[in-house]
Amino acid sequence: MAQQPTAANWASIGLLGLVWGGTFMVVAVALRDYGPLTVACARTTLGALALMLLMRVMGRRWPTGDLRLWGYLAAIGVLSTALPFFLLSWGQQHVPSAFAGISMAALPLFVLPLAHVFADEPLTLRRTAGVVLGFIGAAVLIGPGVFAIGGDMAALGQLACVGAALSYAVAAILTRRCPPIDPVALSTITLVVGAVVLIPAMLAVEGVPGWAGQTSGLAILFLGLMPTALAALLRVQVIRSAGPVFMTLVNYQVPLWSMAFGALILSEALPLRFFVALGLILTGLALSQWGALMRLFGRD
Repeated sequence: MAQQPTAANWASIGLLGLVWGGTFMVVAVALRDYGPLTVACARTTLGALALMLLMRVMGRRWPTGDLRLWGYLAAIGVLSTALPFFLLSWGQQHVPSAFAGISMAALPLFVLPLAHVFADEPLTLRRTAGVVLGFIGAAVLIGPGVFAIGGDMAALGQLACVGAALSYAVAAILTRRCPPIDPVALSTITLVVGAVVLIPAMLAVEGVPGWAGQTSGLAILFLGLMPTALAALLRVQVIRSAGPVFMTLVNYQVPLWSMAFGALILSEALPLRFFVALGLILTGLALSQWGALMRLFGRD
């Protein structure tokens, strides 16, 4: 069973909520001068280089496990870095950063059923009700016309953002089931895998990137170091110590921060359905995570 979340676990998801919530705004800034593959590739490559340096400083060694371990690492790398980074970057060309942030709140909707089948988190009646309510919120967020034939690019962008949430959910379950490995090495290898996948794709489609100016350039550097390298370490540690479902509690904060940053800094319009959808999704999360919330307030 997953261990009781510690104070350090709660502090970690608090920091992750702030960092990841602001990531969508930073991605929107970087996309002003760089293509989506370049933005995604910079995140994995810079993050991988930073963590490889950290491993060297800390004297950590690369794993020498069997093919089963490396199979997990390859899958986690693709599903937690390369694929969702690209989907979010591509999707944010066509949707507001606030939408991308709210879509990440759908992550638990995918994690809970997957954890019930593949991990040690039972899907109770209360959690099922929370998942259903959350899916209703996600449907409100996306809107009824997303699957219409000949839909516009905004609809595809919405689907890309939701697809990124699904990719993260599968990666969370695989991380939980992965054979024992040093968390720093795990974070580093997953980013290396992402870089190996994205670098050829970037070069083939968008070419060699250059310095496009201070604002976009600094945004790229921030994306590689803060929400990627640092957050990858925190994310892996929380999942392995407290479980993938507990990790999804960070999503209470991410959409709130993304909406705040999008509206206040990027001057994005926030339609009414964003607030309705967010309310339904967060209520569903609260319902499905009621036990954890009660433990947080000492009402076990």
